[in-house]
Amino acid sequence: MTETVKKTTTRKPKAETGAKPAGKAPAKTTGNAPAKTNGKANGQFDNVTVMRSHVPPSHDQIAALAHRYWAERGYRHGEDASDWFRAEQELRAKAS
Repeated sequence: MTETVKKTTTRKPKAETGAKPAGKAPAKTTGNAPAKTNGKANGQFDNVTVMRSHVPPSHDQIAALAHRYWAERGYRHGEDASDWFRAEQELRAKAS
């Protein structure tokens, strides 16, 4: 006796009335998106909106730069606060 194998078919669900057509899902946007193309093709930008995130420098970054300033001064003590402030200001200026 021969077995018959039933093929399963997958059907696309019928579009509901008023439903959006199937296709690409809209891209999720975040507050720090680099730029919008306004529908231009091939990456051409029109009225580009750039939003930068101002991330403050980390404690470790400031400490490393302040240590470098201390070394440049010949490891003399007494000006650690000014080295720290200088490092912090320089790193913040680079970030903005």
